[in-house]
Amino acid sequence: MVWFEVKKVFSRASGKISLAVLAALLAVTCWLAVSHIDYVNADGDIVTGIRAVRMLRSDKEKWEGYITENVLRSVIRENAAINASDEARSENVKEQNKAYAKKQGFDDIRDMINRAFCSFREYNYYRADSITEEEVGGLYEQRVARLREWLYSEEVYDHYTEEERAFLIEQYESLKTPFYYAVSDGWQAVLYYAQTIVMIGMLVCGFLVSSVFSGEFQTKADAVFFSSKYGRSKAIAAKVKAGYLIVTVLYWILILSYSAIVLAATGTGGGNCAIQTSFTYGKSFYHITFFELWLLMVFGGYIGWLFILTLTMLVSVLTRSPVLAVMIPFIILFLPSFVGGFSVLSDMLGLWPDQLLNIGEAIMLFNLYRVGGHIAGALPVVFTMYSCLYLVLPPALYLAYRKTGID
Repeated sequence: MVWFEVKKVFSRASGKISLAVLAALLAVTCWLAVSHIDYVNADGDIVTGIRAVRMLRSDKEKWEGYITENVLRSVIRENAAINASDEARSENVKEQNKAYAKKQGFDDIRDMINRAFCSFREYNYYRADSITEEEVGGLYEQRVARLREWLYSEEVYDHYTEEERAFLIEQYESLKTPFYYAVSDGWQAVLYYAQTIVMIGMLVCGFLVSSVFSGEFQTKADAVFFSSKYGRSKAIAAKVKAGYLIVTVLYWILILSYSAIVLAATGTGGGNCAIQTSFTYGKSFYHITFFELWLLMVFGGYIGWLFILTLTMLVSVLTRSPVLAVMIPFIILFLPSFVGGFSVLSDMLGLWPDQLLNIGEAIMLFNLYRVGGHIAGALPVVFTMYSCLYLVLPPALYLAYRKTGID
């Protein structure tokens, strides 16, 4: 019976079109993740794609290891020498590109210096050019100092309590240093476009599961369905199982295929490095590696799909309309865009289910919540809350459909 319900979904034209859209989504997202990495060669020409990945990795591997004071001094020294070259001083763009090509190997570390010595909410690409070898040794202390300066600024002073400020500062201070640096471009590429495939994939899947329970009402076959011997028991259970089978299979095929393809093309190195060694996640207060962030992204996306698409199926039962049901994922994803400007709602939006589909963004936010007398970041709260909420939805879905009346 479960397989019959699944076949009904994919036998429709909408089901076949949805599969084609998901296949196209996978192909395009993989291409974007790999092609967005570029490399400037010694001639000043820009190279993209897999060739760029390999060339960039070759340059960066020379800097793998712990980012100690000596390494930081070396970066400042080499950066200054390149800046003094004729290519860097030239007004010709291609000559400037030749100079930049020599910096690519240590560019990630240079970005760390820029972030540490700028104001917390600012970034100046040229800040490292004015840092001395003596100053750069205090990079890790500067990270904490800039955070403390921001937390006590007028900008956010009223937003955090003293206990919350102490929590964030302690998170920064307890982060293991010196950081270990390795080429992590592959993981960063996967994480950067993960939200695209997770969010759009969920919207497409919403079209599929919205018709699982409303199909009989659309074809006027509900009287036959509910009056049959197992219509209000095994048949309903089969629909519930079919819905979750579709969600689960499609999600894991999408996310694992995407991750495997991108990592195969860009490399799996650097997975054990702290996310703070990257430009994107450099200011995050969470103590996790790139591989751990990938795991959070994968399982967070799955919990998000289960919760949101179960709501979609439940609405299709209550309204008997796949059109109204398919609006649920859109509302959940796009509502924050319309009400995000209201600061009074910021705490609520930090716990909105879309955070599970966008772990890469959520990991950079400084949303804090008090749970059981303890302060915690949004991610553990969101994971726990929606995992628990999801547990009550399948029984509710089953009972709601079982109690459905016949027109």
